[in-house]
Amino acid sequence: MNLREKSDREISQWILNHETRGVTTTALYMSLLEERVRRAQATHKLSFESSLEHLKSAAVQQRCTTYGDLAQASGVAWSTARHQMNGSNGHLDHLLDICHARALPLLTAICVNRDGVADGELGHNALAGFANGARRLGIRFDDPRAFHHTCRDQCWAWGRQH
Repeated sequence: MNLREKSDREISQWILNHETRGVTTTALYMSLLEERVRRAQATHKLSFESSLEHLKSAAVQQRCTTYGDLAQASGVAWSTARHQMNGSNGHLDHLLDICHARALPLLTAICVNRDGVADGELGHNALAGFANGARRLGIRFDDPRAFHHTCRDQCWAWGRQH
């Protein structure tokens, strides 16, 4: 099946169907996520691939990074980037899709606001967004903060191996 021939609406509906049924590990679902990100890149100023490379580099260096650093990795001013960063279908949400589709740790776990970069903690709203994105991908957990810490540790472990 050539997903490029399908409409945005069809792609979104198929993704939603997979998520509703809890089948978020199939090859088709992964391909649908990648296709949605590919299409989103046409309208987003922030580069998903540049952000992903930045997050990988931060994981290898065993450090947290900031949303502003992601914007800088794409060469986009924070004043422009901040409007594309959060929310459903925002930059961070699509980065979660990419990580899931490519069997990477959820690298956005190490992307925090400037005030949290030293301790690697997400603020309340950022934590809620991260947790909602992970749940959408079919990942189950009870405590969002503990889940975030687990994901952050998985990023460090991945980084040590690369």
